[in-house]
Amino acid sequence: MPKKLLITEKPSVAMEFAKALKINTTRKNGYLESDEWIITWCVGHLVTMSYPEKYDEKLKQWRLDTLPFIPEEWKYEIIPAVQNQFNIVEGLLKREDVEEIYNAGDSGREGEYIQRLVFMMAKPNPNAKMKRVWIDSQTEEEIIRGIKEAKDLSEYDSLSDSAYLRAKEDYLIGINFSRLLSIIYGRRVAKQANMDRASISVGRVMTCVLGMIVEREREIRNFVKTKYYKIVGEFGNEQSSFKAEWKVNENSKVYNSPKLYNESGFKKEEDAKEFITSLMGKEALITEVKKSKQKENAPLLFNLAEIQNECTKRFKIKPDETLEIIQNLYEKKLVTYPRTDARVLSTAVAKEITKNLNGIAKGYQEEEVQGYIKKMSEEKYSTNLLKTKYVNDSKITDHYAIIPTGQGYENYDKLPELQKQVYKVIVKRFLAIFYPPAEFNKISVTVNIENEVFNTSGKVCVKPGYLEILKPKNVDNKKEDKQDDNIGEDSISVQSAETENNLDILNTLKKGEKVEIANFETKDAETSPPTRYNSGSIILAMENAGKLIEDEELREQIKGAGIGTSATRAEIMKKLEKIKYIEINSKTQIITPTNFGEIIYDVVASSMPDMLNPKLTASWEKGLDMVAKKEIKPNEFMRKIRKLYQIKI
Repeated sequence: MPKKLLITEKPSVAMEFAKALKINTTRKNGYLESDEWIITWCVGHLVTMSYPEKYDEKLKQWRLDTLPFIPEEWKYEIIPAVQNQFNIVEGLLKREDVEEIYNAGDSGREGEYIQRLVFMMAKPNPNAKMKRVWIDSQTEEEIIRGIKEAKDLSEYDSLSDSAYLRAKEDYLIGINFSRLLSIIYGRRVAKQANMDRASISVGRVMTCVLGMIVEREREIRNFVKTKYYKIVGEFGNEQSSFKAEWKVNENSKVYNSPKLYNESGFKKEEDAKEFITSLMGKEALITEVKKSKQKENAPLLFNLAEIQNECTKRFKIKPDETLEIIQNLYEKKLVTYPRTDARVLSTAVAKEITKNLNGIAKGYQEEEVQGYIKKMSEEKYSTNLLKTKYVNDSKITDHYAIIPTGQGYENYDKLPELQKQVYKVIVKRFLAIFYPPAEFNKISVTVNIENEVFNTSGKVCVKPGYLEILKPKNVDNKKEDKQDDNIGEDSISVQSAETENNLDILNTLKKGEKVEIANFETKDAETSPPTRYNSGSIILAMENAGKLIEDEELREQIKGAGIGTSATRAEIMKKLEKIKYIEINSKTQIITPTNFGEIIYDVVASSMPDMLNPKLTASWEKGLDMVAKKEIKPNEFMRKIRKLYQIKI
């Protein structure tokens, strides 16, 4: 009887496929078999690229005259530790009774690469049809859909091409540049680092990230704090007063004065006090009162980088730990595919989203979450997301955002506590998008004293909306006073006087009204150095080609590829720490470069500075993405790689 062979990435996933297919299988050595199906598995990578000495024994020794090493024909080999499982998979692929072969590897570039290497080495039965299963979660429903809608394997050839090129690119950079720099600079580095010997590891992504960390550290180290003096006016009387900060304007008597440090402060305290004296006894007039209503929608959903950053902040864990947790939640059917860059849903998923919500309502017996769902039902909040910012097919490549499936609760109770907490974070972010926007009343007031302008503002949350679920630390239920950013590029170490405002008083003020000057004071301010990366924020920086932007909406708007991929960034950080180029504080997750890491940085900066340029690294990632999308041909990309080595070595 003809058989169908299905290959997953690991044994646990194979068991889920067998369960979903509802087949009676017999467990054999390294695979399962029934009348219709054979299900087997890889155990991660079974095949790897051969080191140079496999091409020529002489290449084992690191010498300048053997560089650059760029094979015309690439060699691969079975990883010795998993040779037995490869032999099992190979035997099954060659079986003459197998008429259909399903690649059910991880639904991403790396998952495609793992299986394609196996196919390349094993040479499957040529008469068998090759198909690709592509799924977004491991629920039974999604597994069945994935098998039913499996496409011809050839439709994923461009993704496979991209995967092979990524591996070749990383291999060539690692082998050639690591050898080159170690030969030339190894002794010097060893001496500087007080080591017996030193080899220099260079990587396409790794070296660039090291550069970001070292450059940030040196910015902080070389930063000189500058003190300056702001001016705060208090207006009104003892019973009713408000405070406002002065800011220079074109009509000010000190406009463009060398005495100013920036638009809101003086270099010297005596100059600030002299300025205050010039205002005493003058008339203060309210020239502007702006009242506005603001709506703020819930943030976009989590992609891997965002949830890694969130977990670093909340739980002080490393990105690779977060990925491991979410991978487990995925395999337990609780969440969708983790290695995604998208923060939105597809139209198709949005149309069926009530299934996820109903599943959470019935299966996730967590009191706080059940309260949110109950309110959604009582208030009749809409579940139609189709015309919202949370649905956008154009912003999805391989997978949509990470969301709860509404299934898998039979596995929930056995989860470790931290995994339960991470799951709850994902659920709350998901539920928040169905809640109405938070609504604020904002009041901005301008006071004018002979063309010298003082500003203040206040913001009141009148309807918390989604903030009921995602309560930020700076929102105290109904009220939030917020400082407008009037300080240019400098950040200050003191709070604005605006945070002391009485919002009710601001609400009574009218344009054209005269107010008494109760008092003036100087406020010490100080410039601050940039902050160090932590293991979460560095992931976001990598995602956006090294540009760390706190505003998540702005991050979402940035076009183009980042450094590395969602699947590889955590591993990059792990490797940098392992080879002792960086240190990550276990309690705070703050990242600092080691002395050795800084020495390596200096070597690369003086010899091949382009390797430290995030834009260059991101452009390579963009090129790989273009190959996957069939926008450029693989041989065109390979020509550019070869050209790189002609210039560099």
